[in-house]
Amino acid sequence: MTDTSLQAAAEHVRHAIRSATDGLVGRDQLAELIVLAAVAQEHLLVIGPPGTAKSAVVRRVAQALGGRYFEYLLGRFTEPSELFGPVDLNKLRAGTVETDVSGMLPEADVAFLDEVFLGSTAILNTLLGVLNERRFRRGHTQLHCPLRVCVGAANALPDDESLAAFGDRFLLHAFIEPLPDHQLEAMLSGGWRSDHAPAAGGGALADLDVLCRHLQQVDLGGVQPALANAIRQLRQAGVTLSDRRIVKSQRLLAAAAVLAGRLQTSEADLWPLLYVLPTHEAQQSARDVLRDVFANAAHPHLLSAVEEATLQPLSRAARLVEAARGCLAEEAAPERMRIESVLREIDANFGGEHLPEALVEWRGRLVERLAVAA
Repeated sequence: MTDTSLQAAAEHVRHAIRSATDGLVGRDQLAELIVLAAVAQEHLLVIGPPGTAKSAVVRRVAQALGGRYFEYLLGRFTEPSELFGPVDLNKLRAGTVETDVSGMLPEADVAFLDEVFLGSTAILNTLLGVLNERRFRRGHTQLHCPLRVCVGAANALPDDESLAAFGDRFLLHAFIEPLPDHQLEAMLSGGWRSDHAPAAGGGALADLDVLCRHLQQVDLGGVQPALANAIRQLRQAGVTLSDRRIVKSQRLLAAAAVLAGRLQTSEADLWPLLYVLPTHEAQQSARDVLRDVFANAAHPHLLSAVEEATLQPLSRAARLVEAARGCLAEEAAPERMRIESVLREIDANFGGEHLPEALVEWRGRLVERLAVAA
């Protein structure tokens, strides 16, 4: 089952993702997961070392979507008022304790909280209400929050059990690493380009809301038996998930379907399950355990997220075909370095004798364009 307005909204959101990641080489996965979380009305925790463009990606996705954006770097001495707003002094004089939330987190559509685990107990407890219920409660202030998605970031998962429980409220967990050697040239070129051409402000927030409204209409019957079997396989391998995370994972599968312009799920939509697993070790184990389950994983718009979840040739080839198509479709002649970057990545992932048929033609066309550009 498809819907014209649904498909149009999915295309517009995909365009926003492309705009946001232009020049941010290797970070398409993170941008796609932000949008997946937003459509599922869940939140994303990003774990990775400093300097891996976490904040840059979130900032540019928020800019491409439009709406109100809130960003803050938490520290040990961060006060609740720095996130939620100060007490309204005029109302305090009248005997009412209310918070002035103007321009603060309770009014944000997209939020990014860096070093999120450094927040105090008072901050984290208030955040739970905002994240789980979209409600802000403080003193006499009781507000509904328009928050579509909150992205939390940290260098590592905490050892403290209470902090780990807070981190568990982020349904998706993504682990980011520095770019590999074969992407260094592309990173340098893209980084220079993105510094001088910031993402244009967009109006995709309305399209995002269209997708969210369709979420409850998705038919999960085509994927629930396969999901149950995948959970059984994980359990047999010693990889466990709480009942709450298992049930909520269905929201991600439904979100993947609507982002593809569909109201029905299939086994091709199972790949978000990987990101529900809370640790890097669990995700690595799951890729091996679920290799056959993920064999047919695919998505027309979230190519990098699928590739990173499955690490299978089919998904990698699909993403590289799109990269080649995008490079050759540019109105202006693409930079020689950008063509070389795509070719280098194709060759780094597939030896000549193992090149998938889908990539043979596109690699040849890139080589021809490179010869013309020489």
